[in-house]
Amino acid sequence: MKKRNKKVANYLEYIPSRNEKYRWETDEEGAVTIFVENKGVLMRITQKLINKPKVSQIHLEEMGSFIWPLIDGQRNILEIGVLVKEHFGDAAEPLYERLVQYLHSLEVNDFIRVKAVKTE
Repeated sequence: MKKRNKKVANYLEYIPSRNEKYRWETDEEGAVTIFVENKGVLMRITQKLINKPKVSQIHLEEMGSFIWPLIDGQRNILEIGVLVKEHFGDAAEPLYERLVQYLHSLEVNDFIRVKAVKTE
């Protein structure tokens, strides 16, 4: 069996990217809204029975609205954290714990993908 000589990068070096299946927009105050189309048979039934909308709107809070456009598939989590710290200062603390938890939540809900960078 061949040994692998590549190590997986630290999680802060991972690169998040937005899931392109979700449309999003920013309002005049900079608040981000993500639009989720409710598809499928079960969703159609719920739309008829309890008036669930065909498109749900996810409104991000201030820090989330700042972070969302930074998730561009180019910047890693460490770089995003530096920009968050510059913008929010001490209000962002504990910075990386909060940022990682927030990005994990976005990933679990399929709004973003996070990929590891292979290092040599």
